[in-house]
Amino acid sequence: MNNPNQIAMHQSLHEPKLAFHPDRAADSDIHPLRGLINFGPHSTSLVLDPIRVATVAPAGNSNDLRAFTDRLEAKYSPKERSDYLPEWPGFHSVFGVYVREASHYCHIKLSSEVETKVRGSSTPHLVLAEELVRAINRLQAHRSEFDLVVVYIPRRWAYAYTGAPDEDFDLHDHLKATTAAMGLPIQMVREDGALSYRCQASVMWRFGLALYVKAGGIPWKLAATDPEMAYIGISYAVRTTDSDKPRFVTCCSQVFDAEGAGLEFVAYDAHDVEVQRDNPFLSRVDMFRVMTRSIDLYRRRHAGQSPSRVMVHKNTEFKRNEIEGCMEAFHLCEAVDLVQIVEDVGWRGVRIDRPLGKAKRGNPAAFPVSRGTVLPLGPRDALLWTHGDVRDISEKGSYFKGSRSTPHPLRLVRHAGHGSWDDTARAVLGLSKMNWNNDSVYDSLPVTMSYAKVLARVFKRMPSLRRRPYQFRFFM
Repeated sequence: MNNPNQIAMHQSLHEPKLAFHPDRAADSDIHPLRGLINFGPHSTSLVLDPIRVATVAPAGNSNDLRAFTDRLEAKYSPKERSDYLPEWPGFHSVFGVYVREASHYCHIKLSSEVETKVRGSSTPHLVLAEELVRAINRLQAHRSEFDLVVVYIPRRWAYAYTGAPDEDFDLHDHLKATTAAMGLPIQMVREDGALSYRCQASVMWRFGLALYVKAGGIPWKLAATDPEMAYIGISYAVRTTDSDKPRFVTCCSQVFDAEGAGLEFVAYDAHDVEVQRDNPFLSRVDMFRVMTRSIDLYRRRHAGQSPSRVMVHKNTEFKRNEIEGCMEAFHLCEAVDLVQIVEDVGWRGVRIDRPLGKAKRGNPAAFPVSRGTVLPLGPRDALLWTHGDVRDISEKGSYFKGSRSTPHPLRLVRHAGHGSWDDTARAVLGLSKMNWNNDSVYDSLPVTMSYAKVLARVFKRMPSLRRRPYQFRFFM
């Protein structure tokens, strides 16, 4: 850029394809749900048939829960997002396996005494959480007879979903923290959510994906990737001041190989933290420790081999000590990129169609900026639109998720590394399609960031952090 008042030319990246077979490259699509219908899931042998479901529900609602899970084999036409959402053809048609009830020992019915006890308590959220955990613990005696647990949450419990305004309590996160420590995947079904939602096609796509992944399945991976690339995401959680544990939990999500597939996560209590503007920054030693543990996970899954390239994402800047800790941990890697991903930016963009005929100026386009648009701002900064117009998703030609507002970009800030913006942006764009806990074509954030946020939120509620890694399916 010779003129300091002029920004660089933008470029547009192709929408990343998803792979639905480990060997057949032709089994790919940019549309995740269309790909599942046409090719089936990427993993065809990881999930045993059938998937056995245990349940926990109030006695009066156990039949409601059974009826809901039975709907998995019904067909539903979409009542929303008709330009994107396909018909739900039934669980077995999509994933090639069935969902069945586990043995009769694996179904807990909560008595009316539990309801009375919860409603009569001054801390109903804590009592309800305790009763649900007690019920789930009872299922542990029959752990070999089921694959996951579905918990029914009726509308009448809404007053116990959260605690007082000054309490950091969330029923969903509390149960996830408890069951993740057990190594037990659970799926919560809310009466005022999934059961009453108007579009059951959307509900079944999301519920079906969740059950398949929590049972150990892989629905899709990224196609056309560097096999020796690893992605790491870092997020921090802040515990309440009255906690007797370290205030900060560093959640490092090294669960993504070159194909964006979820591997495992590590959590680390940060003891040596510098706080600036309410943001924690690790010391060189702490960053070295958490990155070393992360890269060890990659080696375990790749016969002891280190990745040739590593890309680390976090939402705050990398301080000098953090950069040095990363570089020391990744000394065997040929290339290391440390990229800050900023969500809240003031930039907006509109698309202008080329002028027609002899006109000198173009006209605003009917659709927004294309997803995958990259606009370099300088050698260290670039804008990337992960939300915007996508072609070949809808029969109408253009597809704009949500169909509202002007999409804003992410700001990518490179604190270390010398790769092209193409590589950095392409990685972020691809990883934004790897959220298996959603039926959408993409998220605004890459999974390195979105998963790390979820983990941080749940990890801070866990009674203790173990050194061995966690699987993300326990936190979904």
